[in-house]
Amino acid sequence: MKAVITGANSGIGKSLAIELANMGYDIVAIARNPKTLEELKNEISTDCEIIVADVSKKEICLEVFEKLKNEDIDIFINNAGFGVYGKFDSTDYERELEMIDVNIKAVHIFTKLFIKKFLNDGKGKILNVASTAGFMPGPNFSSYYASKSYVLRLSEAVDEEVRRKSKNVRVCVLCPGPVKTAFDKSAGVGSSFNGASSDSVAKYAIKKFLKGKRIIIPGFSNKMLVFISKFIPEKLLTKINYNIQIKKK
Repeated sequence: MKAVITGANSGIGKSLAIELANMGYDIVAIARNPKTLEELKNEISTDCEIIVADVSKKEICLEVFEKLKNEDIDIFINNAGFGVYGKFDSTDYERELEMIDVNIKAVHIFTKLFIKKFLNDGKGKILNVASTAGFMPGPNFSSYYASKSYVLRLSEAVDEEVRRKSKNVRVCVLCPGPVKTAFDKSAGVGSSFNGASSDSVAKYAIKKFLKGKRIIIPGFSNKMLVFISKFIPEKLLTKINYNIQIKKK
């Protein structure tokens, strides 16, 4: 059994890699930082191949797929991603475009290519990592929230398509709430929430993912947040999220 994970060197990605390795999966870990990838490799008991790659680049994503397309892969996890915090008129657009390349373009490319491979192989599962942010607008974090909405809706739609073709091919999407990772530091923001541990999120995610659950939301409070948000008028929900996000400065 083999699982491929982008952004596998830290946070949720690292926890997912360790969880799957503990279940007997060999790991292909993809990230930009060779040092942290080597550290991960030393922590994993099964075989771990590391690929140093910047998935914000289309050509790099294609190179990664070419390297892996003939391998017997059971799971592909699109985990790499980051956020950019701030008001839309003041955030750096180059940083936002890089975020869009990682959060959206790379996810889109890998999902399309591996779905084709998995349908041809007759088996394979994809887990795309989104966020509870994907269910709602996020003033002061607008581009990030929008990027996760793309991941969520793409995953839902593609899974509905492929499940009609093969019972052994699935696309699931993980939508965690706040998690104790380096995400806030990377986004340039403080957090107003106590996040869950990445290990607990990974354990829950893999359990539900292997059962084929389409949308995976760890934690009762996060499930309630998503449920309640469906009944709040969009304008009011946007105001509420503005007041929440502004506290993260």
